[in-house]
Amino acid sequence: MESRRRSIVKAITWRVWAILVLAVISYLLTYNVAKSLGITVIFNAIQTIVYFVHERFWNRIHWGRR
Repeated sequence: MESRRRSIVKAITWRVWAILVLAVISYLLTYNVAKSLGITVIFNAIQTIVYFVHERFWNRIHWGRR
């Protein structure tokens, strides 16, 4: 079982990579820094919460653990 702190740190480090990738892609699609920033911030805030909930849910499932 993982601690909540570990789940939070994993979620944050994963989002850092996702933020960088999304920022580059959204900029290449819009060529607009403000729009790219808006897309990136909103999307990643939502995804961080979703990832944390997903991790906590899977932490309760014993399937596949030894």
